[in-house]
Amino acid sequence: MTAPSPEPYRLTELTSERPGVRRALHGYSTAGTWRRLAWRVGQVLLEVAGALPRDALRQRRGAPPLIRLAEGADPRPGAAAVALYVHYSGSGQVSEMVRRQLEALAEAGFAVVFVTMAPTVPEPDWQAARRHCALVVQRRNFARDFGAWQDLAGEARRRWPGATEWLLANDSVLGPILPFGPVLAALRAGGAGLFGLTESIQGGPHLQSYFLLARGAAAVADLQEFLLGMRMSHSKWLVVNRGELRLARWMRDRGHRVAALFGYRRLVEATLADPAERAALAAMHPALAGLEALSPAAREALLLTQPLNPTHHFWLAQRRRLGFPFLKTELIRRNPGRLPGIAGWRDLVPPDAPCPVPVIEAHLATL
Repeated sequence: MTAPSPEPYRLTELTSERPGVRRALHGYSTAGTWRRLAWRVGQVLLEVAGALPRDALRQRRGAPPLIRLAEGADPRPGAAAVALYVHYSGSGQVSEMVRRQLEALAEAGFAVVFVTMAPTVPEPDWQAARRHCALVVQRRNFARDFGAWQDLAGEARRRWPGATEWLLANDSVLGPILPFGPVLAALRAGGAGLFGLTESIQGGPHLQSYFLLARGAAAVADLQEFLLGMRMSHSKWLVVNRGELRLARWMRDRGHRVAALFGYRRLVEATLADPAERAALAAMHPALAGLEALSPAAREALLLTQPLNPTHHFWLAQRRRLGFPFLKTELIRRNPGRLPGIAGWRDLVPPDAPCPVPVIEAHLATL
């Protein structure tokens, strides 16, 4: 039996409710056990406690300068669209997959700012990145993606003061494995506001930050204000809470539309509509083992009160039924939730994909 054609791309508004205690707790309990929840809380407390003294010391000394900044081969003076793309590789290599992503952004009209947090970058890789970019930067590995975006926000605003489109992106997804043009067109069709690919309700409704597009002069200005005013930290937990979990609320509180192309409720509905997808999901999480025995309404209610990671737990339905153009690197490389079936990811990549299996495997080898 052939798989159904993916549904048309469609933006849906971000869930409006504020984060609640139940959702915050379950957001960290993706393995579905209280033992893992207790372990996670302890890890967070240790991480934050270790980061705060280092944050205070850094604030007194001031942030060190960027390590390296060079003009790219595609400067795009007067560009109306700017992309800040963050890269990290332990080897320092800029893989062919990353270069294809940079090229796709340039072809879509963006002046691309490439920011790597690799400790060293081989000169051929540095020059390869320059070909598709307006600016190429190496910075210290601090405060994750939001730290990199903050470091370059002022420079990007100075170079392209009239830009009405800002894209925040990183290399934490594999692909694209489907044509990316229709995806970007669907985001741009939303008008002015802040748009993302996936909505998560873990820790409260928010847009996952690996791909965020601000459109319109007012939305771009407010995004810049958010980035430049954010307090950075050595703590991953603090950066995620101050950045990814807060940004959507910040933008909506200022009157901007906030929507996702793969909204959480839409992912739930797409998964529950297919018996095979329901069975696959039920096998992924202990709390969902009895999913099939519930009524349709009870199934949906369970998934909306047991927040899951959309790019992990819904990865099959997201790709097969909704046409998601990426695979999450962490899922393929580490599979932290020990989800079944991940080894079959290659079957989801078409032979004519913009980034076929050999390109993705070569990228994974650089990490």
